[in-house]
Amino acid sequence: MTDSYNKILERINHSNSFGPANHMYVTRLGEDHSAEGVLEVQPTSLNPLGMVHGGALVTLADSVCGTAAFSTGRTCVTLDCSMQYLAPAKGARIFCTATPKKLGRTVQVYDAALTDETGRLVASGTYTFFAVGPADLDHIDN
Repeated sequence: MTDSYNKILERINHSNSFGPANHMYVTRLGEDHSAEGVLEVQPTSLNPLGMVHGGALVTLADSVCGTAAFSTGRTCVTLDCSMQYLAPAKGARIFCTATPKKLGRTVQVYDAALTDETGRLVASGTYTFFAVGPADLDHIDN
């Protein structure tokens, strides 16, 4: 893994930011600009029925896919996302894998797959990002 990937992971996972505050972490960045992450399920992650809230799932996927998009060297913002909820999400951890579908100069598209601890697919989605400029690793907000 390159130093820039390590720097991205350090800033995403250990800064005073949204992800860590909500127990979401990016665990791997791939040389192919893929990524993996995890939601450590908390009582505040659950809906009234005791399942992981759909908003937590879509946020995990957006965070993991967005970090993968940023690893391309571009600062990206989410243009669009869609999520299909396939099964109740339960357990102590939910995992997300972000796979690049299109890595264009200005538009990047990722597929997200969310699984529970048994490997069951609980949700899948598509995330589209707009590259607004070059990534500046020295100025990622804390």
